[in-house]
Amino acid sequence: MSGTARGRRRTRRPPRFYFSLRSPYSWLAYRDLIAHHPRLAAALEWVPFFEPDELSRKLLDEAGGSFPYTPMSPEKHRYILQDVRRLAAERGLSLSWPVDREPVWEVPHLGYLAAARHGMGPEYIALAARARWELGQDICDRSVIGSIGARLGLDGEELASASDDPELRAEGVRVLLEIQRDGVFGVPFFVDHYDKYWGVDRLPAFVAALTGRSPELAEPPADPEVALTEPERSVDDGHAGGCG
Repeated sequence: MSGTARGRRRTRRPPRFYFSLRSPYSWLAYRDLIAHHPRLAAALEWVPFFEPDELSRKLLDEAGGSFPYTPMSPEKHRYILQDVRRLAAERGLSLSWPVDREPVWEVPHLGYLAAARHGMGPEYIALAARARWELGQDICDRSVIGSIGARLGLDGEELASASDDPELRAEGVRVLLEIQRDGVFGVPFFVDHYDKYWGVDRLPAFVAALTGRSPELAEPPADPEVALTEPERSVDDGHAGGCG
């Protein structure tokens, strides 16, 4: 193998999970990842996906970028309300649907970037996702983000005011440019080199692709349960494999 080829191989980006604290489907994918694939989750690059406000959009335009967002129809919104409740119930998750009042999505997502630079990104996501989807809190409220920071042992004001930090704003624009480069148009979105997977129902295929190539990312098999056998019945109970 040539030195150039080896260099390209060394610089290959890790697989990525584009998540949004706004999206219920992203929340479900997050819960599935953490509950069933923690080894793989720890190996991913987690990238926030958020709709830019006026300032971020201006900075993004100046950088030559754009954001792929289409307003949701009322019909789609009503469907999502039903669908997410079904999917949450299947997982045994409690759901408290939040109400967004004039949201600024930089507040929670740049707050994540602030927590991540202190090495607390996963812990921040856990608390912010729970606050929004299980407690119904407004995570665009700076006081909510500040309280999350305090619970993490960080400076709550730093996280709450992350959207006012020019460095974090610039990092947010770099993230938005990554979203465009990777062709992300919705969340949850998973990227493995050239392969892309969109939607919570594509998570198993993404996991299979990564663990097939890197078996060390797979979870160890669960301990086999001891089978309990009932004594053989001596009477015909009238159910030959069907409903009587």
